[in-house]
Amino acid sequence: MNRLKNKWKITSNWQFLVILFIFSITGSSTLIARRYIFEWMGISAETNLWVTIPLYLLIIFPVYQLLFLFFGAIFGQFRFVWEFEKKMLSRFNCRR
Repeated sequence: MNRLKNKWKITSNWQFLVILFIFSITGSSTLIARRYIFEWMGISAETNLWVTIPLYLLIIFPVYQLLFLFFGAIFGQFRFVWEFEKKMLSRFNCRR
């Protein structure tokens, strides 16, 4: 716990718990959103995996990011979430 608190530059246990809650509620909400989005798109268990997996990556990844920002703002941790997002998304940048 202290290792993560140092890495994330937070000091209180309360803030740490709120951030963990944000991660958990974002993941759960993404799964719920996926169900409705895929149902709306007509994707079911019978849909070919060669279609499902790329759509999952193209649609669900951005949904997670938006929900993460949304919940971060609601629970007063927008600054942490924004910095976390920027750091994570910078890892996808191939230019160094």
